[in-house]
Amino acid sequence: MGLYGSAPESPDPKETASAQTATNIGTSVANNVMGNVNQVTPDGNLTYTYTTQKWKDPLSGKEYDLQVPTATQTLSQQQQAIKDQTDAAELNMASLANNQSGKLNDLLGKPMDMSKAPAAGNAGAIGLPQYQQFQGAPNLQTSLGNAGDITRSYDVDFDTSKYENALMERLNPQLEQDRAALETRLANQGLQPGSEAYNRAIDQASRQSNDARISAILNAGQEQSRLAGLARDQAGFQNAAQQQQFGQNATSAGFGNDARQQMYQNANTSTAANNALKDQSFNAQQAKFNLQNQQRAQYLNEQYAQRNQPINEIIGLMSGAQVNSPSFVPTQSNPMPTVDYAGLVQQDYANKMGAYNTQQANMQSMFGGLLGFGGQMASLSDKRAKKDIKKVGELKGHGLYEYSYRGKHNDGKRHIGVMAQDVEKKRPDVVSRRPDGLRQVNYGALFNAGKRK
Repeated sequence: MGLYGSAPESPDPKETASAQTATNIGTSVANNVMGNVNQVTPDGNLTYTYTTQKWKDPLSGKEYDLQVPTATQTLSQQQQAIKDQTDAAELNMASLANNQSGKLNDLLGKPMDMSKAPAAGNAGAIGLPQYQQFQGAPNLQTSLGNAGDITRSYDVDFDTSKYENALMERLNPQLEQDRAALETRLANQGLQPGSEAYNRAIDQASRQSNDARISAILNAGQEQSRLAGLARDQAGFQNAAQQQQFGQNATSAGFGNDARQQMYQNANTSTAANNALKDQSFNAQQAKFNLQNQQRAQYLNEQYAQRNQPINEIIGLMSGAQVNSPSFVPTQSNPMPTVDYAGLVQQDYANKMGAYNTQQANMQSMFGGLLGFGGQMASLSDKRAKKDIKKVGELKGHGLYEYSYRGKHNDGKRHIGVMAQDVEKKRPDVVSRRPDGLRQVNYGALFNAGKRK
């Protein structure tokens, strides 16, 4: 026993399991009854009935009554009449199918006659076409020959001074002669050098002389241009002749290449035509092969159809018609949850144990102060000085009580301790009297030492 009574007893696992089983069975039976809902529809009814079946718990040996449901489906009057007619029709068709199936022994016992089937195509008789190879590209002429060097410049002397000198050599004697004649004529006229008339005549003669020189220079340039034009025309004629020769070479080469290209195209056209003929012959052989196979397949399919037709008729007779079953509305119920009895028991035990441990800790805390002052501590423990006494447990064979002090000793608190009168009977050595005659107990000697002195 502890400071504050005995600890709660732990639950019996066997009893807890048995109680949990009973709870589970009760909940299961209730859910079963609530979940099976009787239904009534235009096509029929669905009704649940229950029978009791005994079940024994192998752990506890207890017997339980289990409610086992039976679902009964009944058709409406109209649907029942349809079912009766359908059953009769199916019975007739099954009988007919049974009679017809007896004929299959003779039909299936004979192998199919394949001797009259058309022969299949012979794939080995179809030879792959041997194609001719196309000719390679023609060898075209790419060189046009050398038509000659093109004249890009011509030798022309653009220095006109020699032409001017040549003209002036012919012109200067005449100009000097004309100047001397003018001066003589002016002297004969009595005109003196420096006079206005003389200077005017000389000036006019100088201008004519200059005009003659300028004309000579212009004539020299024209002559030079004429000679340059002749050289240019000569170079252009030479280049035109070279261009004509080059064109003739190109025309000759193009004609030769066109002829080679035409011959190449003619040869390839002939090759393509021969290959097309071989393709046509190969396709004709393939068409004949496929036609033979189709004829054979058609014959065999007809034979298979004749053989399978009686079987298909029997299968059709046996299929029959089906009765429309009534459609029941899905029902929902709120299932009753299973009570976790074992968990509740364990939780209750844990709560009690927690409360007990808390009380023990509180009592240890309250009682610990009495033992904290060593073996010689004495505390007022006389029963006469206490009130509201309540026994709360035992410690080392001595009763422990919860109480309050009387009179001047009352401090307004609850205390835990022993009664000096009870301890004195077993351990008088730890009990002494105070000056006021009340008994006190040395708690250190009583509980720490554990022995009489």
